[in-house]
Amino acid sequence: MLALGKAAVPMARVVEENWEGPLSGLAVTRHGAAEPLGRIDVVTAGHPVPDEPSVEAARRLLALAHSATADDLVLLLLSGGASALACLPGQGLSLAEKQRVTSALLRSGAAIGEINCVRRHLSGIKGGRLAAVAHPARILTLAISDVVGDRPEDIGSGPTAPDPTTIEEAGAILRRFRVEEPKQGWSESIKSVDGEYRIIGSAREAVDAAAAKAAALGYTPRIIGYDLVGEAREVAGAHARLACQAPFGTALISGGELTVTARGDGSGGPNQEYALALAIALQGAEGIHALAADTDGIDGSGEAAGAFVHPAILGSTSGAEEALARNDSGGFFAAAGGLFVTGPTGTNVNDLRIILIGP
Repeated sequence: MLALGKAAVPMARVVEENWEGPLSGLAVTRHGAAEPLGRIDVVTAGHPVPDEPSVEAARRLLALAHSATADDLVLLLLSGGASALACLPGQGLSLAEKQRVTSALLRSGAAIGEINCVRRHLSGIKGGRLAAVAHPARILTLAISDVVGDRPEDIGSGPTAPDPTTIEEAGAILRRFRVEEPKQGWSESIKSVDGEYRIIGSAREAVDAAAAKAAALGYTPRIIGYDLVGEAREVAGAHARLACQAPFGTALISGGELTVTARGDGSGGPNQEYALALAIALQGAEGIHALAADTDGIDGSGEAAGAFVHPAILGSTSGAEEALARNDSGGFFAAAGGLFVTGPTGTNVNDLRIILIGP
């Protein structure tokens, strides 16, 4: 069994508790989220930017897959964060260069599908390559989707999924976002993969659960969308207009994954930037409260899952507009007392945003 991602440990634990017969393997999760398992080894690695343990984890996963025979089942438990947690740079590409490309794309405003397209073509494990190494063993992937559209090639950059994209498309993405292209490390991904692939969780479950809870509390839930994308501050402006027009007692709920084009040197993440832009757009509108958070418990690279918005938030500290201009939503909400801190949740199904109109 191979488990990879922010939910690797809890997913592996469920398999351990229910599996009859021989079982061995490796679970790879983010630093700080390791918990011991019975029959499965656990290691940690870097996220959202890969590190040396990420490289070692990728090599161990490939070695285990390669050791499987035609009589074995290779069970891959895949969840959000896998792209960084198992990183094997392509031939001739250094880890430092892969880190540079990843960091630049994360700050560029590129969507996760675009980032993962580049990752697949600069990798020795993504883009179906793990499945290719495991052949002729039977392969079953159980995936929790953290990407808009739930495309297998984008979940963890698709280590066991066929990839329809090309090197040319990956290079075009780098040029579009003005990220210097690596000279080495490129290779075409796998276009056909044997094996079974099942998505067992996604943003839809989180959004529907939030809507059910809102209804139980007496609100009328309105789902804006399960898979919203776009620049966080622009989406926040549109949602502020919806909130101001919504009837009393409405809960506006949405999922998806927003992006931030980083132009400043501040801290925070897409959910905190959304929350700050929402607060500025609402300008203290009476009776409107909101939460924007990443379901994995980490928004961006900080320690907060997201941030709260309430009518008095702008009055609790100064410089909201300046903070937004510097992409310093984290600094603003830290001073205002609006950070939402959960710690790692052990899963990831993208972002969840809730706006309540009423008490």
